[in-house]
Amino acid sequence: MSSEDEVARLRASLPPQIQARVSSLRLANGVATVVLDGTGHDAIERDRLEAATREALAAAPGIAEVRVAVMADRAAAGGKAAPRIIAVGSGKGGVGKSTLSANLAIALHRLGRKVGLVDADIYGPSQPRLMANEGRKPHANEKKLVPVPSPWGVPVLSMGHLVEDGRAVAWRGPMAGNALGQLVDAEWGDAEILVVDLPPGTGDVQLTMLQRHKPAGAVIVSTPQDLALIDATRAMHLFEAAGVPVIGVVENMAGYQCPHCGEVSDPFGSGGAEAVAQQGHHAFLGRIPLDLAIRQDSDAGKPPAAGEGPQAEAFAAIARRVATWLDNQR
Repeated sequence: MSSEDEVARLRASLPPQIQARVSSLRLANGVATVVLDGTGHDAIERDRLEAATREALAAAPGIAEVRVAVMADRAAAGGKAAPRIIAVGSGKGGVGKSTLSANLAIALHRLGRKVGLVDADIYGPSQPRLMANEGRKPHANEKKLVPVPSPWGVPVLSMGHLVEDGRAVAWRGPMAGNALGQLVDAEWGDAEILVVDLPPGTGDVQLTMLQRHKPAGAVIVSTPQDLALIDATRAMHLFEAAGVPVIGVVENMAGYQCPHCGEVSDPFGSGGAEAVAQQGHHAFLGRIPLDLAIRQDSDAGKPPAAGEGPQAEAFAAIARRVATWLDNQR
């Protein structure tokens, strides 16, 4: 039986009222991932829909794990427009997603946008170091967290601000989802945009983001190598299935210029992310070079986008394209 046949069989096993709500259903290695349309349902009804779907799928033969996201538009709170969320995702780790998130947020701020940064990588937070506010703790205002300021004008919230430095966060999916909610639904003041640095992959945190805090759009980060591109394509498919537009693709670690001879080489290949963007009919947002200065400055809490020079301009060019996309969606 083909994978398409298995998915069709799985969908047919669902009760009719659930089938009518299925926006996307995928099956891979015994893991069933389903996105449901929760339009018109309140929070209690969405929870019941999610529970019924989990129960129905878990009872199907060959299903080892069930992942469910119930989509609903994020409402504004207190009569104030909620910030538009830009999710920065990748299919795998180690592709520079967090570095891109931090520098994109700063570059958007330098364009005059009011920006906040959420470090949603619950298990491996890195934004406190990148944004030079390690050791700072957020305080609460009327049960909402108040983000930690950064030297670059972008407030930040990260699990790294909430747990002891170096301590491992060993939480199951629901706990990670609740933590994400506290970070996103914080007191962001007049922020217009939240850049959300997602963990790698397409797991529980991503599904919680899609379910409870629907992004306005997603930026996908990949290196040019084939394995990263395969995983980046999976990340794009997840956002598309959930009705979240992919703003575009960024190719990171694209080209290394020898500091001695000036020759440019491509240790990870070249052009792969751009080709994937074209295949999916998505915009190619730009390339970030494999540059020692970017790594050193990031480790030192001095994001390149906050300075001048070619490294800063690489991030600024991507930010301009993202800002233009946001303006065109109004």
